[in-house]
Amino acid sequence: MNRYPVWKYAILVVALLVGMLYTLPNFFGEAPAVQVSSAKATVKVDAAVLARVQAALDAAEVKPDLLRLEGTSVRARFDTPDTQLKAKDAIQKALVPDPADPMYIVALNLVSRSPAWLTSLHAAPMYLGLDLRGGVHFMLQVDMQAALLKKAESYAGDIRTTLRDKSIRHSGISRDGQSINIKLRDEATQTAARNLIADQFTDLQVNPSRQNGEFNLQASIKPEALRRVQEQALKQNIITLHNRINELGVAEPVIQQQGLDRVVVQLPGVQDTAKAKDILGRTATLEVRMVDESAEARSAELGTGPVPFGAERYLDRNARPVIVKKQVVLTGENLTDAQPGFDGQNQDPTVNLTLDAKGSRIFKDITRENVGKRMAIVLFEKGKGEVVTAPVIRAEIGGGRVQISGSMSTVEATDTALLLRAGSLAAPMEIIEEYTIGPSLGADNIERGINSVVWGMVAIAAFMCVYYLLFGVFSTVALAVNVLMLVAILSMLQATLTLPGIAAMALALGVAIDSNVLINERIREELREGVSPQMAIHTGYERAWATILDSNVTTLIAGLALLAFGSGPVRGFAVVHCIGILTSMFSAVFFSRGLVNLWYGNQKKLKSVSIGQVWKPEASGTTVAPTN
Repeated sequence: MNRYPVWKYAILVVALLVGMLYTLPNFFGEAPAVQVSSAKATVKVDAAVLARVQAALDAAEVKPDLLRLEGTSVRARFDTPDTQLKAKDAIQKALVPDPADPMYIVALNLVSRSPAWLTSLHAAPMYLGLDLRGGVHFMLQVDMQAALLKKAESYAGDIRTTLRDKSIRHSGISRDGQSINIKLRDEATQTAARNLIADQFTDLQVNPSRQNGEFNLQASIKPEALRRVQEQALKQNIITLHNRINELGVAEPVIQQQGLDRVVVQLPGVQDTAKAKDILGRTATLEVRMVDESAEARSAELGTGPVPFGAERYLDRNARPVIVKKQVVLTGENLTDAQPGFDGQNQDPTVNLTLDAKGSRIFKDITRENVGKRMAIVLFEKGKGEVVTAPVIRAEIGGGRVQISGSMSTVEATDTALLLRAGSLAAPMEIIEEYTIGPSLGADNIERGINSVVWGMVAIAAFMCVYYLLFGVFSTVALAVNVLMLVAILSMLQATLTLPGIAAMALALGVAIDSNVLINERIREELREGVSPQMAIHTGYERAWATILDSNVTTLIAGLALLAFGSGPVRGFAVVHCIGILTSMFSAVFFSRGLVNLWYGNQKKLKSVSIGQVWKPEASGTTVAPTN
């Protein structure tokens, strides 16, 4: 009756071993480290950079505990903060000879002390939030006026192109703030232009006027369209920040909207505020321009002549000069996707771009008019431009799908697609608030949070053992397994643990022990009715399961609501809360049942169980019948 088959015990043992394995990395803590990442999108961090870092540390006689290449950054781990600072200075001198134009970012960081054998099994500790790990916090203000002016400038260019396509002549188009002024020669032309703009640009409201014999149209963005522009600008900035910070290898950054025009950025583990600003400053602007093919441009490329009027000189990836025209054909706003691929004919690596409707129309016109000429894709970072690629236009390209091919490797095609995909800021941002949480404060928060969970568990265990005797011991072991499984799952998911998460972990203890209380009381109730101990155990678990399931499902629904509609600390609480409910159902029902079956299941003539005192009704009254 109260026996588990061998395969069920095997599942419990495997679950326990896996839980222990993935919980273990969290006990090793974190060590001070130095992280080397790229300061420019076109500069790669590879094995050669790793060798340079090793040489710099050897020259400074600094020995790291661990030095390795992780993703797009090199990380060196040290035993003390003093060694960390000494190593940072040595690496900075070796990799950044010119602080005004850094090629690499050398920042202080924290990394796990987990041994290599655990890392090889992909067992890693939970990420810790800013309040537990320390790091930097920024509040950024988005310049919405700049976004609106940029949108108005875009509309002015689109109106100019549309009027030209429809052969509607005008005397000039200018922008005054967020308004676009169009001068026309007569009333008929004014009416035609007004109808065309109203039909083609539904987000603009047009007001005709006449002054000093001139016919004018003033187009301005509608209020509802202004709100959409602001929302899109904020959303694009958040996506761009995510892309850039993720490429730099910062573990679990927090980038959230706050209000209508502010963004909160938290970088856990980063202790250097100046370098964190560098990370945020890596947002790039993408522009497509035509290469100047004139003789003067050729001379400027060779260094024998000046740059022609209306052109600019930039370097490509191989440090070769390219003369491009100042006129911008397309920007990163018109690019919706960029993926590496291969040419269908010769299998050469390519970069496949996807443009939006506006970009497709412009690109089709430009490529039709410039077949055989070169077109440059220029990436601007911190005010400095670099030519990513400058392919030759072979034919008119329509449909919004563009293929860039040439003398590039598969790695270069992948890197180019990554750069183009990262996009640009829709509007400039300014840091209006910043502060740093030191690792000592984070360690203090961790200590207090762990103490609250541990002492809460000790108090619960003491009560259960006193009140339910051996069944209380079973419940306590199941409670410990619940915490073990919860931490293991959070570690496997690489979730971020914050102070609200620790609070949810403490709450999970109460939820888990509540299930055991229901089971124990149900078994006592069966014993009071005179049922045999074996049957009481079986019936107690079977009948308590429905109640446990109902209560946990309703609590899980509340947790899922917090997860769906909450943000920030609320979501952190909800994640741990929902996982804790699932692990509590496993540990409180299945694991504790396994312990009880293991202890009592083989006793055929079981007369009593150790579950505290049970009140049994007698014929002459009510007496107390103690159990062992």
